[in-house]
Order: sequence, then C-alpha cells, then structure tokens
Amino acid sequence: MRALFLIMIFLQIELNCHAQEKISFFAADSLKITADLYFKDYSCPFILLFHQSDASRGEFIEIAPRLLKLNYNCLAVDLRVGEKINYILNETSERAKAINLPQNLIDAKKDIEAAIKYVSKFNKNSVILFGSSFSASLCLITAKENSNVKAVVAFSPGEFFRPEVIVKDLIEGLNKPVFVSSTDLEYEYILQLMSGISEKYKTIYKPKSGKGVHGAKELWKTSESSDECWLELLLFFKKIRN
Repeated sequence: MRALFLIMIFLQIELNCHAQEKISFFAADSLKITADLYFKDYSCPFILLFHQSDASRGEFIEIAPRLLKLNYNCLAVDLRVGEKINYILNETSERAKAINLPQNLIDAKKDIEAAIKYVSKFNKNSVILFGSSFSASLCLITAKENSNVKAVVAFSPGEFFRPEVIVKDLIEGLNKPVFVSSTDLEYEYILQLMSGISEKYKTIYKPKSGKGVHGAKELWKTSESSDECWLELLLFFKKIRN
C-alpha cells in the first residue's frame, strides 16, 4: 500500500511546471559546453544529467521537471559526443567537431568533471550523477574518483571504452549509493559489471512489467515500464536523502 501511495502522488506531478534556462561553461580543455539549467532553490542539491552517445540534453526534457519536483536542481548537459534528440541539437558536440577536438566516448569525462565544478558555484552540496548508456559508465568512474559526488544513477552502463578502459575494474570498491537500471536483456551482463560493488551500496533495477528500454528512455512515458521505474527511483532518492 505504501508503494502504491507513493506512486500515486508522484504521477500527479505537473511536468510543465519547471524553470529552464540554457547556460554554458567550459571544460578543462576550453571547450564551451551547453546545458539546460533547471533551478529550484540554492539550498537544493544538484542532479547532473548526461545523455546517450547519439543524443543531447534533450533526452531529459521529460525527466528533469519531475526531478525538480523532488527538490533537486538539475543540469542537463550536452556532452562532446552526441547528435540530436527531441528536436534538440547537441551544441557541444557541434563545437568540438568544428575545432577538431577528439570525440571519443571517454573524452566526455572532461565534460562531466566540468559540470560538477560549474554547479559548485550555487552551493556546496555534493551532487548526484545521472548517466545514460555510455555516460552512465563515465558517471560511475567519476564517482569513484571525485569526493563531491554523493551518489550515481546509471541507466544501462557497460564496457564502452575497451580495450583502453575497463569499467568493471575502475569502479570496483565504489562505496557510494548507486541505482542501476537494466533491461531484461542487459541484466546478467550488468550484474557482472557491478559485481565489485558491495550489495549495501547498489540497487539494481530490472522491470517486471516489460522488457525495459536501454538508457534513460526507460523513464519516458513511451516506455511500458516507465511508472515502475519511476517508483523504484523515487524510493532510491528517498533512501539517500535520509
């Protein structure tokens, strides 16, 4: 009954009620990064939102307003790898291409680090990293390294950077709360990927009401298991707020 009550409240969120502003900041290699700032209050912690490899900050136009209603500020970032989604062009990727900067997947880690630094000007709260597909893996790696990261939400992480970078090895021993979303097909693979993280820190979600969707699209209304995933994510946020 408690779970049903929570999801009924959560589904009453008005998705069009949000404050959104396009902003920019710079990575360590001077690349100008475009992002959408969803700002609620200076006292609220930040969730930093990172897209899939063929997408843009537009991946989160449906997701960020809901997170805002949970009393989080959000920053949806155009990484230097990506194209267009929901009619929103990846401006950071276009700039990187124009000046011939490397656009390997691993290079986007610089943009995640720059986003963490950027939001520190609003408050000193530790941040939550939220990644989708390849950026989910980068979020896990960054969380292991960066003391300003409190927790990670990782939708469909994987070994996207082999042979140079082995994600499983780099995240072994990560001792921060992690929510990992998996499709039915990805589940056994993700269990192996996350095996080096203690059970007390990780929550691994696999949908019961469908096969699931790769990446953060699992939270979109078009996903048949969207409501189920939102409920599990809501419970995770409630746990880490305590």
